[in-house]
Amino acid sequence: MTMRSVAEIIAECQALYDDLDFTAARAWKAEVPGRIVVGYMPFYVPRELIHAAGGLPLGVLGGGDQLEVIQGDAYYQSYICRIPRSTIELGVTGRLDFLDAMLFPSICDVIRNLSGMWKIMFPKTSARYFDVPQNYRDDVGGVFYINELGELREILARLAGAPVTDAALRGAILLYNENRALVREVYAFRAREPWKAPSAEVYLLMRAGMVLPVARHSALMREYLAAAAAADRPRRDNSRVVINGAFCEQPPLNLIKSIELSGCYIVDDDFMLVNRWERADVATEGDPLAALAAAYLHGSVDTAAKYEPDRAHKGAWLIEQVRRSRAEGVIFATPSFCDPALLERPMLQRALAAHGIPCIAFKYAENSGQMQPIREQAGTFADSIKLWSAA
Repeated sequence: MTMRSVAEIIAECQALYDDLDFTAARAWKAEVPGRIVVGYMPFYVPRELIHAAGGLPLGVLGGGDQLEVIQGDAYYQSYICRIPRSTIELGVTGRLDFLDAMLFPSICDVIRNLSGMWKIMFPKTSARYFDVPQNYRDDVGGVFYINELGELREILARLAGAPVTDAALRGAILLYNENRALVREVYAFRAREPWKAPSAEVYLLMRAGMVLPVARHSALMREYLAAAAAADRPRRDNSRVVINGAFCEQPPLNLIKSIELSGCYIVDDDFMLVNRWERADVATEGDPLAALAAAYLHGSVDTAAKYEPDRAHKGAWLIEQVRRSRAEGVIFATPSFCDPALLERPMLQRALAAHGIPCIAFKYAENSGQMQPIREQAGTFADSIKLWSAA
């Protein structure tokens, strides 16, 4: 079999990114009678459970800059982020009419409210606000989370018409462990040789994982790693930066391109955290629900929407990202009106200052169109990093 080029692989990912009708997921569901598709917002959900139920976890990430929000604006006030309005637009225009269920992970009050609105607006689709523990003791938060997972397991079993067995769940965990390992490999490759893996490409590759079956996404990442490593691309004297704040409402693709065109290599980020929420493999021995709970409590990444009981720890994960990727600075790219990210940013800035790491900040919306100011600001930051490092 002839190896595809990077351009061919990314063209497939771009087509999936552009398709707001979710054609690939609809086709997957239609192939076998009884298959279920479960949508979720762009944050952490236990996708292994959905897979074990024979379902397809489908990331619903709003409408981006391709969708004009008309009806969705009637359901929310203007001073909140755009993603709930564009998600409602996807729903009321029939683009999500094939979903069997919709999960709303614990991100913020807006998404909690969206889960209630979904139940009212789309009563034929099972909707659930998926909560996570805020106590990290196994005998408290762990028990709570195992119960939450158990309830979700029962819901999925009813939708699928068959029990979700421990064996199926362990098999799903193995597949997602493999997928997460490949995600880490892609991120490590980009950090080593960012000129060979532009972040716009890596982002599209990660987005493909939101709509493809896990095994297909893993195969796509292997293919990309081989093609990108073999590609001959010029190396530039760009500044190495980490992006922080984009864990929920996703940035326009042109924003990512603009940052890199400004003279920055993005060597780590918090885009698509659902693909790499767990820092290590989830255990496959013993009770699989307990294994998923332990992975969340003790091995998950830190982000603004995840409760951190130890305030002294605030910023440690971001510092680790900077050190691991050999970044020279941090760009806080935060959606407008994103309360978790905007409230956390001053604390993270203090942590960066204590370690002598420079940073800048700006806000965006998923439909932002004017990229020149962002490109200029990022370019000035890249130039200043070079000046500081030379001083």
